Amino acid sequence: MPEMTCREALNQALAEEMRRDDSIIVFGEDVALYEGSFKVTRGLLKEFGGERVIDTPISEAAIVGAAIGAAMGGLRPVPELMTVNFAYVAMDQICNHLALMRYMFGGQVTLPVTIRMPGGGGHQLGSQHSNSLEVHFVHTPGLKVVYPSTPANSKALLKAAIRDDNPVVFLEHEGLYNFKGEVPEEVEPAVIGRAETVREGRDVTIVAYGAMTHVALEAARRLADDSVDAEVVDLLTLRPWDKDAVAASVARTHRAVVVEEARPVCGIAAEVAANVYEMAFDELDAPIRRVSGADVPMPYARDLEQACIPHADDVVAAVRATLD
Repeated sequence: MPEMTCREALNQALAEEMRRDDSIIVFGEDVALYEGSFKVTRGLLKEFGGERVIDTPISEAAIVGAAIGAAMGGLRPVPELMTVNFAYVAMDQICNHLALMRYMFGGQVTLPVTIRMPGGGGHQLGSQHSNSLEVHFVHTPGLKVVYPSTPANSKALLKAAIRDDNPVVFLEHEGLYNFKGEVPEEVEPAVIGRAETVREGRDVTIVAYGAMTHVALEAARRLADDSVDAEVVDLLTLRPWDKDAVAASVARTHRAVVVEEARPVCGIAAEVAANVYEMAFDELDAPIRRVSGADVPMPYARDLEQACIPHADDVVAAVRATLD
């Protein structure tokens, strides 16, 4: 099985889907000639030409607005926003138009738009370029929200997102672009809304997504040295998310820790914890613990930035608190 980075897996998914379906177009800031800020669109302009791989002006509102019109006209656009932080200037187009138009038109139109957005902290890019904004999109009915963690599921989920007739916000953690892993020769589209148990265990369930999945796995490895057997569930999709898979895991382990890089207030971890309490309260032997990013603007200084992002030590401490 070949090994590749998340960047290469995403690039392969785009190229394979564009070969399969001529209606797919890719556009955004610097995606064509420069091949994308993170080089995910490398080689696409050369293979597919300037009518299907298009550089745009620096206007996220225009990028998403053009994607909406293209989708209503029969195309399957895959716009890229250079960073999720720039989505703030396109929120009206994303949340008030793209997400709602199929409903408002009574299903007479479909909006097969996949918006790719890099994000996450840890790279000393300052407060305005280091946010984890997934909760904004998860709050919006009409959007699907996907957050892969490995090259294999990046490729499978991007294929699924592109083929979906509903708008998909496809989030990519900048810290995972160089992460390597095995990817099968033939990758089928994933099932959006299905979580994956990436490590089986019996003592506690650790729920995570994106880059935090790897933090959770590192914590599980450290806990194993002390004979604590942690199960790790990777959500993969944040809307809709796999409530049944998480509840089933908690029913086996009877304890839960939820990890997110984003801030804790009204966050994904809070949503997961609330649903576990509703669905599996009688299975719990201890209160659920949340491990989240600090509820402050992201600092630029490296040591302060790292202090704001969850690490394996934080997850280990949370797990131990459920065992006391």
